[in-house]
Amino acid sequence: MKLFPSFNHSARRRMTGLIRKETVQVIRDPSNILVAVILPLILLFLFGYGVTFDPRYFNIGLVVEQATPETGSFESALVNSPYFRIEKGHDRRELEDALVAGDIKAVVVLPAKFAAVAYRGDTAPIQVIVDGGDPNTAELVSAYIERLWANWLTQESISRGQSLQPVLVNLEPRVWFNPEISSRNYLVPGSVAIILMLIGALLTALVVAREWERGTMEALLATPIGVAELLIGKLAPYFALGMISMTISVATAVFVFGVPFRGSFLVLTLLSALFMLAALGQGLLISTITRNQLLAGQLSVMSAFLPAFYFSNFVFEIGSMPLALRLVSYVIPAKYYISSLQSLFLAGNIPSVLIPDALGIAMIAGIFFILTALATRRRLD
Repeated sequence: MKLFPSFNHSARRRMTGLIRKETVQVIRDPSNILVAVILPLILLFLFGYGVTFDPRYFNIGLVVEQATPETGSFESALVNSPYFRIEKGHDRRELEDALVAGDIKAVVVLPAKFAAVAYRGDTAPIQVIVDGGDPNTAELVSAYIERLWANWLTQESISRGQSLQPVLVNLEPRVWFNPEISSRNYLVPGSVAIILMLIGALLTALVVAREWERGTMEALLATPIGVAELLIGKLAPYFALGMISMTISVATAVFVFGVPFRGSFLVLTLLSALFMLAALGQGLLISTITRNQLLAGQLSVMSAFLPAFYFSNFVFEIGSMPLALRLVSYVIPAKYYISSLQSLFLAGNIPSVLIPDALGIAMIAGIFFILTALATRRRLD
């Protein structure tokens, strides 16, 4: 068997016949539709609705040592905030057990001299005790309380006609690309890459392994079909199925979750095609090496989903990882595809981002297919 035969008329006929055979097999097997259509929708809704970095609210404790109109005003600001659920107490020791147990994330203490100190503006008039078990949550709680305190001072200054706190710096924030500061706009495009990587590897992981287990691979090897013809013939139907899955996922992200899309759909299609080739190539390589459907399925999930989840900047920041893990991320195709997806959805066509990402995906896809071709040839000798 030749590794890269010339595609003459006979070769095209053999390849067309193999594509037709694989297409019929795809249509007859309901599990392929389940993996390509139903599974992406389930995962997309899980990521879109179930996973978020935007906290809905925090349970915090409020201790008022001496009730005054001023403490009542600040308490109302806390109660009316959408970020807090308040549990009141008259002494901080009453709320210590709840803080230790994790039932509340912070305790805000308004001392007896709250009014006098707050309106002088020379010292901190409140005490904030935060549960630091989860540093990210602790920082969020502290930031929200500080922001609410600053807003309360501003409202009091307006109502009293006097400045309660000197303003040294006037901040005017400008948020680019995601003005809503919604984590959904960040997570949903990234989840499309995770989903396509998973289903692309799964769709082809069982292809060659199934042929070996059923004994039909020997029949294929007895024909004059070449390795390239074999790979193209087996991948073409699954490539089309994967692109349909990509279209469904992107349409769901835009029309169901309302994620803005500011790039070109043509560019998205080209990048998705490259990424789908990389995902299918990885699954086909696993399938070729293992020759066992169960083992191929397990390896495809472990090698496709987990690295794409951990080493793609989807959830975990690669820049904060050790050097060895940062180097591993460069061979993960999802790293490049997620970067392109987030640029296309939130910023538009950015050539300085899209071109390097496309080259990285194409290089990884090429390596997968070369290794698959070599592994197939060794088994045909």
